[in-house]
Amino acid sequence: MSGYDDRDGFIWMDGKLVEWRSANVHILTHALHYASAVFEGERCYNGKIFKGHEHSLRLLNSGNLLDMPIPYTAEEIDAAKEATLKANGLTDAYIRAIAWRGAGPDMGVASLQNPVRLAVACWTWGSYYGDAKFKGAKLDIAKWKRPSPETIPSEAKAAGLYMICTMSKHAAQAKGCSDAMMFDYRGYVAEATGANIFFVKDGEVHTPKADCFLNGLTRQTVIGMLKDMQIKVHERHILPEELESFEQCWLTGTAAEVTPVGQIGDYNFEVGELTRRVATEYERLVRA
Repeated sequence: MSGYDDRDGFIWMDGKLVEWRSANVHILTHALHYASAVFEGERCYNGKIFKGHEHSLRLLNSGNLLDMPIPYTAEEIDAAKEATLKANGLTDAYIRAIAWRGAGPDMGVASLQNPVRLAVACWTWGSYYGDAKFKGAKLDIAKWKRPSPETIPSEAKAAGLYMICTMSKHAAQAKGCSDAMMFDYRGYVAEATGANIFFVKDGEVHTPKADCFLNGLTRQTVIGMLKDMQIKVHERHILPEELESFEQCWLTGTAAEVTPVGQIGDYNFEVGELTRRVATEYERLVRA
């Protein structure tokens, strides 16, 4: 399969559609050197982007948190995403919107004189974890921890915050795992490298309190679904030693959707009835 830089199609950049292979930036783009970039991952089902406007609003918020105001409204970003899907003839797709500090007069840490740019790309992307979506993903336990919100803008979906996620996922894949679960700076269970995590015990659901990592839109959607099902949800700090007492586990995220987990380190989980029900209900919801 060709690389993501060598494909047919169109990418929306700074207000217009450009040919896919021409969607380039200069080597002295600030974001490449200093991670001044924020992004969104979204999925389109049957021609409709799931929670597309909420994603656009979060992108704008991420930009503001990085002192990088994005020069478009949420409605303009929505329209850019629709135009990109239409230009590529896609109705079921993954969508990546990214804003970044481009090249300009500044080439040090400060970048206020450099323009904030925006691009939208989309492509067909199947299950993020492959067949793990059916049999349960196997997770490593990362050595890196989610940092304190006093050290990073943890509410932003920012490129630089994924550095430890990439390293953790590489280490996990080297061990034959699909992903890694991360603890936070206090030692509590946090999340996977690009997805939030849920556990089941005695018919009730437990999920880490999102106080130092991104409170995912899929996470929020699934919590709402569970409450509608009259299932009690505990958003709380979870200690490592609690892992052996949980019966089921799943991950949530735009890319991951709802993916069952069969193993985390030495701990095993069943792909149980509630996990399957949540996955089925989520699939129904996004295609409604």
